Amino acid sequence: MAILFVLLAVAVLAVLVAANWYLWRRLFRDTTSGPGLARRTGAVVIAGGWALAIAAIATERAGAPFWLQRTLAWPGFLWMALSIYLLLAVAAGEVVRPLLRRFLAQRDRRRTPSAAATVPRPEPVPSGAGAEDGAFQGAMTPAADAPDNHGSLLRNADAPSELDAPETPAAPDPAGTPRPLPAPAPSRRLFVSRVIGGAAAAAALGTVGYGTYGVLNGPTVKRVTVPLAKLPRAAHGYRIAVVSDMHLSPVLGRGFAQRVVDTINGTQPDLIAVVGDLVDGSVKDLGPAAAPLAQLTARHGSYFVTGNHEYFSGAEQWIEEVRRLGLRPLENARTELAHFDLAGVNDIAGEDEGQGPDFDKALSDRDTARACVLLAHQPVQIHDAVEHGVDLQLSGHTHGGQLWPGNFIAAAANPTVAGLERYGDTQLYVSRGAGAWGPPTRVGAESDITVIELASKQA
Repeated sequence: MAILFVLLAVAVLAVLVAANWYLWRRLFRDTTSGPGLARRTGAVVIAGGWALAIAAIATERAGAPFWLQRTLAWPGFLWMALSIYLLLAVAAGEVVRPLLRRFLAQRDRRRTPSAAATVPRPEPVPSGAGAEDGAFQGAMTPAADAPDNHGSLLRNADAPSELDAPETPAAPDPAGTPRPLPAPAPSRRLFVSRVIGGAAAAAALGTVGYGTYGVLNGPTVKRVTVPLAKLPRAAHGYRIAVVSDMHLSPVLGRGFAQRVVDTINGTQPDLIAVVGDLVDGSVKDLGPAAAPLAQLTARHGSYFVTGNHEYFSGAEQWIEEVRRLGLRPLENARTELAHFDLAGVNDIAGEDEGQGPDFDKALSDRDTARACVLLAHQPVQIHDAVEHGVDLQLSGHTHGGQLWPGNFIAAAANPTVAGLERYGDTQLYVSRGAGAWGPPTRVGAESDITVIELASKQA
């Protein structure tokens, strides 16, 4: 197992190094005429960015001083997102590169006059002209075997353009002082590399900037109606505000938590369900950031279950902290509300600490004639929920992929990436989450808080 882990780590490192060398080559080497400051700066930026990213993850997991975590988190995590979209944009540029070079070559051929058109034609020689006139006419007429420059241009599809033309040294002026030579025009290859490199950088910066603004601006509200066969008529229209994956951290702090709380309270829910991955850090560091959770307001209270990141951050301490803030943790437990049962199970990551999910403890001995709503962080827990007759499972964890094309990876690891789906008699709703892990950036997976409105089929 250890050898397999080492081989996997080496493979990941090799891919990372190769990808970053490719970025440096396309963005810095191919866009410069030779070795110099620009190439060295590019190497420092790319290598330094990844050094910051790795240091940001390491300091967060190691519980380094919080000021150091915050210092490294912003540049390190943003570089992770930026490098992904730089790589995608540069790779897309490989399709455009030959097309642009061909377009420029054709344009230059159209603009370059043929040699035949520049050769002056001789004047007609009047009848009876002397030998000298005939000699003059012969001198002005091209030889029969002279090369056809016009045809040569048409045949040579890759002929250098004016961008490729070598510089002709300038002659000194009459006073003998050499005149300064104009800067040489870039080659067509260099020109194309600069255009594509600049466009790729602009596209990546724009994408990451927009995706970061979306996260920092706070999640949007989604409303989903879920019919339950066992729900009594009196509970028709019952609203559960589902929030997952806030990921309070050195990047997303108290201000972000306050925006989330205000958004939830604005929906005026009957019940609030916080389904895991609330934090990325210790109570000592992030307790002040989580303080706004004490303001959550719902008619039937707020409930919490752990996610995998709680077990990276001190799950027992956080369970006590959210209880102090007024949320009720459901640790493999169930509560009977007026019209349905509400249950919660621990996250799978708790198994390493002897605190994993226990569906029997949470769901045994209940009245199966009553509707049951289960809070479980990971969608993969749906299979146990089906076996135990759960009517609706509420989950998060996937972030909807967070950074496209991460949605394809998330789809391979989870039965549902986002939204509502049915598994037998059990329905599963997966929220994309309110925050973001790592880069505070989302692309193609907008953050959300979902208001689940339960519908009775008897109504």
